[in-house]
Amino acid sequence: MSSRTVFAAIAGRANVGKSSLINALVGERIAIVSGKPQTTRTKITGILTEGDIQYVFIDTPGIQKVRNKLATHMNNAVRDSIPGTDAALLVADITAEPGEFEEKLINALRSEGIPVILLLNKTDLITDDEKKTAAAEKYSSLYDFAAVLPISVLKREGIGDVLAETARFAKEGPHYYPDDKFTDQPEEILAAEMIRGRLFNAMYDEIPHGIAVTVEKMSESVSGKGEDILNIDAVIYCERESHKGMVIGKGGAMLKKIGSAARADLEEFFEIRVNLKLWVKVKEDWRNKESLIRSFGLSEKD
Repeated sequence: MSSRTVFAAIAGRANVGKSSLINALVGERIAIVSGKPQTTRTKITGILTEGDIQYVFIDTPGIQKVRNKLATHMNNAVRDSIPGTDAALLVADITAEPGEFEEKLINALRSEGIPVILLLNKTDLITDDEKKTAAAEKYSSLYDFAAVLPISVLKREGIGDVLAETARFAKEGPHYYPDDKFTDQPEEILAAEMIRGRLFNAMYDEIPHGIAVTVEKMSESVSGKGEDILNIDAVIYCERESHKGMVIGKGGAMLKKIGSAARADLEEFFEIRVNLKLWVKVKEDWRNKESLIRSFGLSEKD
């Protein structure tokens, strides 16, 4: 049986549902989902193999206003993700009017000359079919999309349609990843992102954006009772001493809360008991320091 592969970039405004979409498409939680901006910081590749087709989805950060070097790297990740792909999935909020951002993004996609599938997300927030049709017509007046699909990632509605439309652009050739692989991210990165996700969830209203997480060590051991254990040592980096205090919390309460929730996520994901140790350190103004951005794995440079 011949094999086919399709590379598809996922693009759109920040917080429109791109990370939730890639998680739904591959059936695994590989990207942080949060209502806060700047949650996704770099390219995340999701992989799904069904039959002879391997889908390679590239999730990108939302375009950022350039306030620091990290934002520049995030914008570069978006720019560098689209060339060379077979199609683009443009995710838009069906409840919002297309604006200047969407027009610029559509123009950028047009210049690449690749087919674009428009995904109008959050249909669960609209019950009037006429409003859904009106939203589709407004976007369709801006570009000749290969397909326009109303979807609800939250309700898992339309995911099959997204795969079917994306499959139209698959090309014959070998699969580039093992068929059982669902991301190209190393386990250390996945673990760090799960911890960072719990930081966002636990400190939603006050967490500063200047936080990074690195996994310093992952190793397996056996307990005295013969139980397999995954040991993970991770460091949470803040930009200021005051931020460090917020993350630790009074009497260490916040850090314990974050660690407990992250440990549960890690155990569910890796299917093994996890011994998680967290440290909090300060690296002042790291988002403007190239060496630190690269050491945290947030640069697209080699």
